[in-house]
Amino acid sequence: MRSNNKKGKKWLKVTGIILLVLLIAGGAYGYTVYKSLRTAVDTMHEPVERKTEKREEPVEFVEKDPFSVLMLGTDAKNDKGRTDTIIVLTVNPTNNSVKMLSIPRDTRTEIIGKGKEDKINHAHAFGGVEMAMDTVENFLDIPIDYYMKVNMEGFKDIVDAVGGVTVTNTLDFSYDNVHFPVGEITLTGEEALPYVRMRKEDPNGDFGRNTRQRQVIQAVIKEGASVSSLTNFSSIFKAIGENVKTNLTFDQMIDIQKNYKTAGSNVQQMEIKGTGTKINGIYYLQIPQDEQLRVQNELKAQLELQ
Repeated sequence: MRSNNKKGKKWLKVTGIILLVLLIAGGAYGYTVYKSLRTAVDTMHEPVERKTEKREEPVEFVEKDPFSVLMLGTDAKNDKGRTDTIIVLTVNPTNNSVKMLSIPRDTRTEIIGKGKEDKINHAHAFGGVEMAMDTVENFLDIPIDYYMKVNMEGFKDIVDAVGGVTVTNTLDFSYDNVHFPVGEITLTGEEALPYVRMRKEDPNGDFGRNTRQRQVIQAVIKEGASVSSLTNFSSIFKAIGENVKTNLTFDQMIDIQKNYKTAGSNVQQMEIKGTGTKINGIYYLQIPQDEQLRVQNELKAQLELQ
């Protein structure tokens, strides 16, 4: 399949997830790999100044504490811009799992620091990473320990760096001049971009798109964690370093690799469901209170907060 070079605006910002899970699932770091990774992490390290009341003691990776990471996907290379992809990862080494929750961008919730309700993807535009973390933390009632913000340019590069991805497509559709038949298909970086962007033609709307996003995440993780990808680590780390910002340090990432590697092989998908509605002519996704509580409780259990 071929696609044009049109820059997509609504895709899975997958690069940061790949970095995190590769660190969890990986194992053998020779000096050259170590140096390349360190260079990438030094480039993308960007701390945030915030305090949370939901975490009494800071996470200790050497103690194998469960932790959470907020993945933010944005088309803007500057500090602001709406985040069309919002994913929360909760990592638990006790049950050896990573739970992945996609939060629909139109979800109506309180924007912490603005004093009003709005779409959750506006939080980053209003107040950057800090406001996005505070808002998601309040919405899910769990501590958000770390973040990774990914620019869309990293998507095509990282998919190509792992040699493409294979997914099982359940909906026949075309988008951006690319046709995606039903069945097992292999995607290049340029083809994967429209595959995870399409929403309006999907009968399940944003939820269908979120499913395809998670498909691609897991496919890239599978390819990226394979032995063959070690030969291409330089391209992978380069794509990551140029397109990711995070408050995780290099030493913390190495601790994750040492202490959480078995959890990275078990990524479990979660969904939160709501009802679309218009308020003053603007579309929102309203999450019922019992559904929000269900998701909160599952994440609290994953983080061993209950």
